[in-house]
Amino acid sequence: MKTLIKNVMILTMHGDQDPVNGDILIEGDTIIKLETSISDEVDVVIEGRGMLAMPGLINAHQHTPMSLLKGFSDDLKLMDWLEQKMLPAEANMTPEDIYWGAKLSMAEMIKSGTTAFADMYIHMNEIASAVMEVGMRASLSRGMVFLEDDGGRRLTEALDLVHQWNGKAEGRISTMLGPHSPYTCPPESLKRIADLADELKLPIHIHLAETVEEVIKIRDKYNMSPTEYLYHVGLFEKCHVLLAHGVHVTRKDIGRLKGMRGGISHNPVSNLKLGCGIAPISELINQGITVGLGTDGAGSATTIDMFEEIKAAAWLQKLDYGDPAKLPARQVLRMATSESAKLLNIDHQVGTIEIGKKADIILIDMKKAHLQPVHQIESLLAYSVNGGDVDTTIVNGKVLMQNRVLLTINEEELFEEVTTRAKRIVKGI
Repeated sequence: MKTLIKNVMILTMHGDQDPVNGDILIEGDTIIKLETSISDEVDVVIEGRGMLAMPGLINAHQHTPMSLLKGFSDDLKLMDWLEQKMLPAEANMTPEDIYWGAKLSMAEMIKSGTTAFADMYIHMNEIASAVMEVGMRASLSRGMVFLEDDGGRRLTEALDLVHQWNGKAEGRISTMLGPHSPYTCPPESLKRIADLADELKLPIHIHLAETVEEVIKIRDKYNMSPTEYLYHVGLFEKCHVLLAHGVHVTRKDIGRLKGMRGGISHNPVSNLKLGCGIAPISELINQGITVGLGTDGAGSATTIDMFEEIKAAAWLQKLDYGDPAKLPARQVLRMATSESAKLLNIDHQVGTIEIGKKADIILIDMKKAHLQPVHQIESLLAYSVNGGDVDTTIVNGKVLMQNRVLLTINEEELFEEVTTRAKRIVKGI
């Protein structure tokens, strides 16, 4: 199957290449030609006139089933949000709820230009099944908390996910090990997971220093910062690690992260809404640490539109440093594409538009008042585009949305299911 995208402005996000007008030829799941004009015989032609093609956005930190709790517990302090609302509601979720919640998140991601995501939750088989059915790319991890003895059930489920799903769905699904956070995982558990990750050649996905409360807990218990704690248990020595948040990291912490495999997923909208603080992203990048972008779950962020994260990330660094030159447009776009791909350990496949890479591409309709005139395309993408401007979403060479219509999800059925399920989940809370 050959698909040709014609007459489109192409922003490859490869190096410092400027946007060019031309054609993109996809064969199967792979980009095979990028030229000014391509005349090969093809099966499908997508007219790209008036649109911009760029790599699909990559959400480096998600909890997809939390879409069922979107707007349920806003404007609360973090611990009130978590203990009074989130945890009781999540306790009411069935595996079928998890499936439909994940599917709702995927619908929103596809419609706002996200093609791949990293997820950490429970009942991961249901999420993997939804990924396989919908057609997105995902790196999945079973979240593991070790505050109480569960007889090894969580770790068993995590390893079952790896053995059952890693490399499945035409290679769109990869897996990680997901210890929840420093404050929910004692040293012996983290060392065991690091050994397993090293043995199985898997990345690790873990929350880090999201709140002041976490920093205090780790300091009181171990007389260390959360980052120092992970450093001393050997997590960074052995493994590729995706760290979610990194809001409260010190200069000494940043020094400990230098040279690490992996990096940090910055989740600015969620961190802002919960009043967690502003992560020192510019300093992390200056020290050579990879920083990508994520949304966190919709239970905290409410929106999982990655273009909102792009705006928030740039604005926050400019404000925090009092310097409008901080985190310029192209750099923050890299965070949402190639840098997030590095965090998911899939940058050899996606994150840029290049010959030989997988065809994860979005088309943005530029024929709109808020996107005209075009002086610097990167500035419009970073500061003006929103998810509703995405016309077409392609993953692994397959069109998942065209002309704003989802092709692998029945939205009417989806909305009926999630409305009924969400009401039951939150009843009485």
